[in-house]
Amino acid sequence: MKKLIYVAACVLMLLNACKFNDDVQRLPIAGNRDVETKTVDGKTVTDTVYHTIPDFKTVNQYGDSIKSVNLDDNIYVADFFFTTCPSICPVMHRNMLKVYEAYKDMPDLKIISYTIDPKHDSVTVLKDYAKKLGVTGNRWWFLQGKKEDIYQLSTSYLVTFPVEDAKEKFIHDGYFILVDKQKRIRSQYDGTNPDQVKKLIDDIKILKAEPEQK
Repeated sequence: MKKLIYVAACVLMLLNACKFNDDVQRLPIAGNRDVETKTVDGKTVTDTVYHTIPDFKTVNQYGDSIKSVNLDDNIYVADFFFTTCPSICPVMHRNMLKVYEAYKDMPDLKIISYTIDPKHDSVTVLKDYAKKLGVTGNRWWFLQGKKEDIYQLSTSYLVTFPVEDAKEKFIHDGYFILVDKQKRIRSQYDGTNPDQVKKLIDDIKILKAEPEQK
């Protein structure tokens, strides 16, 4: 009888564990996906291969070389901007400051802002821009790279390819892109909309709680 009770208890624990796993709230994974079939230990295994952010090479506001490997084991939020933007960028980065402040004590969260005007936005300009925003340390990086590389990279973040414009200099999307530790895009948010920014802040908590992100 004791043995039967023990087995029943074990089964109940297993069922509860499965239920807990099923109840974990997860954000969707954005982008195209492929199915990959491979042989592991003599068995055929089928995996889903998700869209991920590719490798990149940039320099931050401190003149440090920043590559995609520097974001390993980090959840991060990305956007595209330029320092002389007369329209959406100032609004975006005032809103991004809310994200910056909300997670200033979260060691595995980064914010990265890619300039789409590297000719003007030198390391010195980016450093001054960060200082005016009140951004210090390495939580939020403002990144400069080769123009053609950054433009192409924007498509990997599933945002519109920047377009040069005589009136506004550049036309670009104002999205904040949430990326997980596997470099998969989990969602996008209108960086000019306070409600969307609040949702981003809430969604970071959800993402952080996923077992794969711990």
